[in-house]
Amino acid sequence: MDKPVIADEDIIEFEKLLAKQNANITEIGEKEFTQDLQQHFDQLKSQPGSAIFISNIRKDLNDIMKLNMDAILRKSDTAGQTADNSILWISITSAFCFIIGFTLLINLPGYIANPIKNLTDSIKQIASKNYSQRLYFKGHDEFSSLASSFNTMAEKLQEYSDSNLAKLMMEKKRIETLINNLFDPVLGLDEKNRILFINEQALKISGLKKADVIGKQAEEIAVTNDLIRSLLQKTVMDESKDNSLKIYADSKESYFEKQLVPINIIPTGEEKQKDIGSFIILRNITPYKELDFAKTNFIATVSHEFKTPIASMKMSLQLLDNKHTGKLNEEQKNLVESIKDDTDRLLRTTGELLNISQVETGNTKLKIEAIDVKNIINDAISNNQKLAGQKSISINFESLENLPLVSADKEKATWIVSNLISNAIRYSYDNTTIDIKAFERDNKLIIYVKDSGIGIDPKYLPRIFDKYFRVPGTEKEGTGLGLAISKEFIEAMGGRIDVQSELGEGSTFTLIFDYLQK
Repeated sequence: MDKPVIADEDIIEFEKLLAKQNANITEIGEKEFTQDLQQHFDQLKSQPGSAIFISNIRKDLNDIMKLNMDAILRKSDTAGQTADNSILWISITSAFCFIIGFTLLINLPGYIANPIKNLTDSIKQIASKNYSQRLYFKGHDEFSSLASSFNTMAEKLQEYSDSNLAKLMMEKKRIETLINNLFDPVLGLDEKNRILFINEQALKISGLKKADVIGKQAEEIAVTNDLIRSLLQKTVMDESKDNSLKIYADSKESYFEKQLVPINIIPTGEEKQKDIGSFIILRNITPYKELDFAKTNFIATVSHEFKTPIASMKMSLQLLDNKHTGKLNEEQKNLVESIKDDTDRLLRTTGELLNISQVETGNTKLKIEAIDVKNIINDAISNNQKLAGQKSISINFESLENLPLVSADKEKATWIVSNLISNAIRYSYDNTTIDIKAFERDNKLIIYVKDSGIGIDPKYLPRIFDKYFRVPGTEKEGTGLGLAISKEFIEAMGGRIDVQSELGEGSTFTLIFDYLQK
């Protein structure tokens, strides 16, 4: 057996170095050379005495060494080029900084001094009464703010300089002539409620003289003049209420609608509005009121005339439905039921028209007494059981025991609750529930009627109690008077009605009564 050319210790040392080489492959092609070296070394281990394998290993080592030396040279060239580029950019940056610094050195004194010089020149122009002088600085720095303040001062000085007393007096006369020739009464006040002007129409209906009111405090005149007192009271009232005034004018009772117009201006050079007074216009609405009265009387008369024949028709239907009168076949029964429904609807509509005519004419009569709200609610539920049964709607009534009595008109209170229940049934889906509750809260007796119907769009809630108003898109029958009448009736009894609703979640109507002490 031949003696190995390479010692075992050398083979072990070479294996360690080869492992480090495998872990430090960084160049393209180095991996293939290393694999060849590994292969030739494995062959050498199997034939330690082979000169061919040793020669191959030397060649592989030379290839790896040459590849790494070439990479080192290439990277050295790259580093040199990068250093040259860095030197170039540092030179360019230094030159740019030098140019900026030199520019600032030359121009900065002028940037500060020129605006000051322009301001000094403009002040001299203002001192020479050349008020048209203006400053214009670009940007949003302190100089532009200073220019804006200077221009405001110059504008006010020019406005004051251009004002001419004769011109102002001419304009004043023109405005006074215009106001005096207005058909509507007009009264002007300053911010301290002093009377600035009053036209001939206002003097005519108030019985005042111009010399006695101009420049006087309106409150002082109101002490002895009912019209001025009414106008001042109306200025602090809720604008949603009726602002009409009844005044004896043109040899008859006339109606006027007050319109309060505040006068706000933005002073020259300022941004916020300033209140400098107001004026009151009284629009003559007597013709419209007369037409409204005629409409109300016509509705009341027609409704009253309708009520008697409708009641007669209802009585005739009851006789037809009586077995002693004669037996009806199924088709006749259906016809009678249909006529009954139409008669009830006509009677309900006629009643609503009569009620609204009473409200509009102020002839609503109340019989105030101590009543039990449970009886009111139960009567109202009984009135609507048939309608609820047609839609399979259940009415759930919850009430606390020993509720106090309320001071109200029993008939009208029952009508209000019945109307709310009827609305809840009509706008609820089939097979649902209407909840009614009665309870005490904050020294008030509360009744609420909640349905689970289609609900009301929030934008229509402020108008829901207006006369003849119906939510757009509603296909349910009705006159749009029920809620308006309910509101008038409950407020006449000292109570209040509210509503809360959202689309798709139903509506809740709340009645609030003052109750008698237990």
